[in-house]
Amino acid sequence: MTHLIETGLLAYGMSGRLFHAPFLAAHPGFRLRAVVERHNPEAAQRYPGVASHPSVEALLADPALELVVVNTPTATHFELASQALRAGKHVLIEKPVALTTAEARALWALGQEVGRQVFAYQNRRYDADFLAVRRVLASGRLGRVFEATFRFDRYKPALSPKKFKETPGPGAGLLHDLGPHVLDQVISLWGRPARARKTLGCYRKGTLVDDYFSFDLTYPDGLHVRVAGGLLIADAQPAYMLHGTLGSYQQPRADGQEAQLLAGRSPADPGFNAPLPSSAGRLTWADERGQLQTTQEPADRSNYLMLFEDVYQSLRYGQPYPVSADDVLWQSELLELAPEQVGTGNGE
Repeated sequence: MTHLIETGLLAYGMSGRLFHAPFLAAHPGFRLRAVVERHNPEAAQRYPGVASHPSVEALLADPALELVVVNTPTATHFELASQALRAGKHVLIEKPVALTTAEARALWALGQEVGRQVFAYQNRRYDADFLAVRRVLASGRLGRVFEATFRFDRYKPALSPKKFKETPGPGAGLLHDLGPHVLDQVISLWGRPARARKTLGCYRKGTLVDDYFSFDLTYPDGLHVRVAGGLLIADAQPAYMLHGTLGSYQQPRADGQEAQLLAGRSPADPGFNAPLPSSAGRLTWADERGQLQTTQEPADRSNYLMLFEDVYQSLRYGQPYPVSADDVLWQSELLELAPEQVGTGNGE
C-alpha cells in the first residue's frame, strides 16, 4: 500500500500499548508516527522512529499527522477529539465516544464542518465470539429470535489501582467501561430499541462507583434483549444466549486477542487468535421429527486489524465505516438513561 495514514496516539498506557500501537504497526496502510508521553518515553523502544511528544498540543502541531487516536480517559474524549478535529486531523475515539449524546452529536457536526471523519473505536464488534453470533443469526437456523442475553462479566472484587476508574465523576464506573461494548453489539444487530430500562449497582467493598449494570431492551417486533455486566460474577454465564422459533444458541466469551497481546504476540503472526476447542458455541434445534439436536459451532477467527482495515477503507476509498453516527448516538442515549433502580450494597 502507498500513501500511508500517518497516525498519532494521545496516550501510551495499556490501551495504546495493546489495542492500538501493535495494529497500527502491523497494518500496511498505517504508520505510527507519534505518541504523547508526558513522563517516560517508551514507544520508540518498541517502535523505532516514533516521535514522543510532551503534550497533545505538540503532537497536533505536526502537519504530517492525518489521524489521531483519542485513547485517553473518557471524560477527556470530547475536548481532545474536538481539539484534534480543529487541527485538521481525523479522529478514532475509544468508547464511549463522549459523555453525553449532545457531545457525541457535536463531534460529528464538527467533523462535517472541518471536513474530517469521526470514527468510534468499537473493537468488540470484531471479537471471535461475537462474529460467531452474527454468523449463526445470519444463517437463519434460529428462526425468528424473540429473546437474547448479552453479558460481559468479570470477577474482580478488588478496587482498580487506576484511580480514575474508581473516582466518582463523569465516565467512571463499569457502565461506561464495559457497557459500550455490549450495547454496541446489540445495536449493530438490531438497531435502536423501542423501550429501555436500566439498573445500576455498587457491590464491591469500598466501591464509590457502579460495578454492575443491566438493561432490558424491547424492540418493535417483540424481541426482548437483556444486556448486563458485573465485577462480582464468580461463575460467569455464557456471554451470549439467543432463543428463536427454530432453535437456541449459546456462545461463551472466547476471544483471545487481549491475552495474546499481553503475552507479546503480534497481530501479524499467522497463528494470532486461532480459535480454541473450548471457544465453540452450542446450537440446539428441533429436527423434522421434533427431536432436539445439538451441534458445536466453532468460533470464528478474528483480528482487530479488521477494524483498522475498515478505517483505512473509509479514509482512502470512501467506504462507509461500520459504526455509524446513529449507532453511537443510540448507545449514548442508553448510557444516559436514568436508572430505575440503584443498588448501593458497597460490599457490606
